[in-house]
Amino acid sequence: MAWSIMSENLNSTPQHCAVVVGVGASKGIGGAVCRRIAKEGLLVYIVGRTASKLQLVADEITATGGKVIVRTLDSSKPEQVSALFQEITDKNLVIDLVVHNVGSNMPSRFLTTSPRFLEQMWRATFFSGFLFGQASLAVFLAQQHGTLLFTGASGSMRGKPFFAAFTTGKSALRNYIQGIVREFNASNIHIAHIVIDGMVDGDRVNQFGYGLGRIIRLYRGGEKASLNVDDIADNYWQLHKQPKDLWTHELDLRPFLEKF
Repeated sequence: MAWSIMSENLNSTPQHCAVVVGVGASKGIGGAVCRRIAKEGLLVYIVGRTASKLQLVADEITATGGKVIVRTLDSSKPEQVSALFQEITDKNLVIDLVVHNVGSNMPSRFLTTSPRFLEQMWRATFFSGFLFGQASLAVFLAQQHGTLLFTGASGSMRGKPFFAAFTTGKSALRNYIQGIVREFNASNIHIAHIVIDGMVDGDRVNQFGYGLGRIIRLYRGGEKASLNVDDIADNYWQLHKQPKDLWTHELDLRPFLEKF
């Protein structure tokens, strides 16, 4: 696991922080959620696979006075996830919020899908969520509070041609979340699954296929038919700040033009 420190002026007084795993492009859900959290004054652990992308998000946050720590890791490796949470607890940090935003929506044909590809998709879409969920809940139980949010997708709810491997992991994660919600709801731990059902107006779509993704988005209705990443991030923060007597455990987000 590579360690890249952006801002670690920590003192002996416990600080509150958030952890966002699955941060990629600056204009993406993970990046937007990090900026939204930092805006509220929390120290943000920005976690992902690509150091250069994490650096860009971190620079944006520190430029506006936010506090960040960057960590690069493989979210499907138990020892790396464990080391991350051990580091945070060793620093006497209080984790208020963990966001699991990992997923790789890659298509494949069923008859040509290799066992290796299926396992890779399962590890990215489900197993990493299991690892981060388990590590987060152990900390939250000790703290007696915390919010755990998972990014889902259309595939969490239903399968469709060419995306069976993706759906396998995402739907398994959703059902797993429903189980841990019922197990930990009374422990002052808010767990929620957010279904992103629609095209996201982010770098991944707009830069796909040398501009093909942007053309598709415009053809489908442009901004009206796509989800703004900052609006998505606002909804994540609102979930975190919900009062205990009115907790949402699953939230569907989709453009008003999206068919469902």
